[in-house]
Amino acid sequence: MTRISKVEGSPVTEDTAKPARKRQARGEKRMAELLDAAAAVFAEQGFTRASTNAIAARAGASPGTLYQFFTNKQEIAEALMARYVARLQEAQGAASGPDAAGLPLPALLDRVVDPIIAFDRANPGFHALLADPGVTEELAAAKRPAQRLMFDRLDGLFAARVPDLPDDERRLAVEVAIHMFRGLLPMVIGASEEALPKVAAEVKRALGAYLEPVLGSG
Repeated sequence: MTRISKVEGSPVTEDTAKPARKRQARGEKRMAELLDAAAAVFAEQGFTRASTNAIAARAGASPGTLYQFFTNKQEIAEALMARYVARLQEAQGAASGPDAAGLPLPALLDRVVDPIIAFDRANPGFHALLADPGVTEELAAAKRPAQRLMFDRLDGLFAARVPDLPDDERRLAVEVAIHMFRGLLPMVIGASEEALPKVAAEVKRALGAYLEPVLGSG
């Protein structure tokens, strides 16, 4: 027997609901493909130079198909940043575990830096959007949750590790550490798999040299 339900006064059967679910699944798949393509194009060309035509072509879709999901390049970038923020939360989750603040500084840097390096290398479009100076005010606003997430996670770790450190000194140390890492990130992203361990070690050594007077070594 066909099951019937009511949605806003109209009967909906399993037979009519299944095609709708299939269409929704196809739409979600196509949107994900467009975002994957946008990530690749932004990584190669930057936000400013990238075009919706290039994104559609990379996804194997027509521009008309792209415009069924996104109004313009700005909207694509905002959706992509929302995806990155969700992934970044997962990547940073382990770094803020209850034992992290008490680790020796080299182990703490391993815990914090390694997942972020892996994330940035797997998502070069994220760095392209963060670093591109030609973004609009709307996209700059879309980037703030990612920037705030990184700041808050480090600020919490530093506060737990050195609770007596004045707030302004701690926050300044967090900002400097983030800017140091972001400044070195192009070298990290560009490193070959063979060279990556040495590059990552040097990045952590530079961060450790700056942070040891602030956080202590053990």
